[in-house]
Amino acid sequence: MNKRFLLKATAALAAVAAFSTAQAQTTPIKFQLDWRFEGPAAFFLLPAAKGYFKDAKLDVTVDSGNGSGGAVTRVASGTYDLGFADLAALMEFHANNPDAPNKPVAIMMVYNNTPASVMALKKSGIKTPADLAGKKLGAPVFDAGRRAFPIFQKANGIGNVAWTAMDPPLRETMLVRGDVDAITGFTFTSLLNIEARGVKAEDVVVMQYPDFGVKLYGNAIIASPKILKENPAAVKAFLSAFTKGAKDVIADPAKAIESVKARDGIINVALETRRLQLAIDTVINSPSARAEGFGQINGPRMTLMASQVSDAFNTKTRVKSEDIWNGSFLPTAKELDILPKGKK
Repeated sequence: MNKRFLLKATAALAAVAAFSTAQAQTTPIKFQLDWRFEGPAAFFLLPAAKGYFKDAKLDVTVDSGNGSGGAVTRVASGTYDLGFADLAALMEFHANNPDAPNKPVAIMMVYNNTPASVMALKKSGIKTPADLAGKKLGAPVFDAGRRAFPIFQKANGIGNVAWTAMDPPLRETMLVRGDVDAITGFTFTSLLNIEARGVKAEDVVVMQYPDFGVKLYGNAIIASPKILKENPAAVKAFLSAFTKGAKDVIADPAKAIESVKARDGIINVALETRRLQLAIDTVINSPSARAEGFGQINGPRMTLMASQVSDAFNTKTRVKSEDIWNGSFLPTAKELDILPKGKK
């Protein structure tokens, strides 16, 4: 009896040791999203749900966010290893905090175009950017489209506008009520929110920044210098697993939404599937993304954006594009070749 007990105890200890060894070989990574668990979050939740991160020996925790600025500061603080944030917000942080010890850098472009748009109701009479002169625009003060509006304004020769600030949940409501003439916001966020308030899509004027001379990049995966230095292999493994998941998301957005539903059970599946598809069509599988390659950037375009952000955001120091981007952790060109061909 004692011999049997000893064998069982030995087996149990061996199992614990094996588990501990496996755990020790798995790298924990805390990842900060830019926003809530909505459609586009599938790009990070699906590879986690399918075990792609786990297969890469990573234990990835994906948390919802409340804006790109917050994602940048949380990665900078060391609370998170990696994050997802608007490149302009990252540039602003660098330029306004030149002496910060742990400035995050972008390591993979996901939204090759800014998702920012100006949206108005057709009944307002606003049809073109020029029609915005003298109008009342609304957006939260930290909204990416609002922050970058001076670039859109300059590119299109728009006269002065008046701004009204509000919390994010009130933005589209105030537009529909007529409290403001137009709003700025991410196309795939605000357009669907306007529809949810009873306005048909065909009754909304959408002026997407990239269509009107504003060639800003959108959201990128960002990383703390600490993890880049201490565990470059884990960073490369993360980007490789993410890219594998991104290919699945693009191929079947409806299926990918299941991973978002698993994290937030009260989402409107049909709405979030549309939101995800709209994000893919407008900022991920765009002509410029296919020209530059998924995950990658164009140097002169990045330099121009750095200059535009410095001016529009009135930063303390000029943005240095070479300090913002590190593409050395990207997967191979073959792995990155995931964008469907032939889309207009």
